[in-house]
Amino acid sequence: MRLVIQRVGRASVSIGGECHSAIGSGLMVLVGVATGDTADDARWLAAKTVAMRIFPDDAGVMNRSVADAGGEILAVSQFTLNASTRKGNRPSYIHAAGHEVAVPLYELYCEECSRLLGRETARGVFGADMQVELVNDGPVTIVIDSRLRE
Repeated sequence: MRLVIQRVGRASVSIGGECHSAIGSGLMVLVGVATGDTADDARWLAAKTVAMRIFPDDAGVMNRSVADAGGEILAVSQFTLNASTRKGNRPSYIHAAGHEVAVPLYELYCEECSRLLGRETARGVFGADMQVELVNDGPVTIVIDSRLRE
């Protein structure tokens, strides 16, 4: 699984012109599930997301997690994170997991984030045409791939 995590002042997801989910200060997370990913990947990434120290402490040093900062999480599925761009100019999504694998792992990731954070993780809608709006705070953007953890 691959994540793009952005520290945000606010973020929202709209579908068909209607706001579906919105958060204030916290993390906007794009979640890409690849073929071969497992529940262990989802749990490991959720733990990393909630514990990652990318919020400023009183001295302005990135030393606090989203949990420490009292922030929220908005997670949006995004199969395009698994794009292969090695050949030509049209990305290939052959490595992205199909719905039968991706949906349960995305849901598990969100549920684990909620459990670890102690509050509900806001979500997009898997497979929907979504418009994501955010204010990147910092900017701080982190990419994590569960296959690169060792």
